[in-house]
Amino acid sequence: MNGRTALLATAELLCWWAALAVLWLVFISTVDTLELVVGAAAACLGALAARAARRAVTGR
Repeated sequence: MNGRTALLATAELLCWWAALAVLWLVFISTVDTLELVVGAAAACLGALAARAARRAVTGR
């Protein structure tokens, strides 16, 4: 993996994470510290799964 592909992978993960974190915040009723931590962790796992699924489908 060279620098360009690492940058693209990081950007893809950050975009997925941001979208999933916003979705989490939309669906919760109260925003407190614990909900933010759990949402950030869930969004991180979801971003990793989304990237892995996209790579599995495209074959890259």
